[in-house]
Amino acid sequence: QVQLVESGGGLVQAGGSLRLSCAASGTFFSLDYMAWYRQAPGRQRELVADITSEGMTNYADFVKGRFTISRGNAQHVVDLQMNTLKPEDTAVYYCNAKGYSGSYWYSRRPFNTWGQGTQVTVSS
Repeated sequence: QVQLVESGGGLVQAGGSLRLSCAASGTFFSLDYMAWYRQAPGRQRELVADITSEGMTNYADFVKGRFTISRGNAQHVVDLQMNTLKPEDTAVYYCNAKGYSGSYWYSRRPFNTWGQGTQVTVSS
């Protein structure tokens, strides 16, 4: 079973920066897609940014130019560098991963896993 553990949330003033990290553990044949979502109180969960195993990235319009998603050399880890934070960025941020679990091609099974979430609060 694949599990995700997030870290790096906290309280920051507007204009400041935070870096979120999400590490996948377990036995996975492939980790094809990783993403960060967020959910503010009373609002639906929304995509912030995602990245494929090939390094292709996608960002929501409201974070373009401010946030950067990366996987680095450790492909089982995805980071979200958040700069120029705004009060409206306040939310619980969730890591999501999709791929195939298992050790062998013939026994692989698809998975779609979420982390427990980490709170980001931006004060004005």
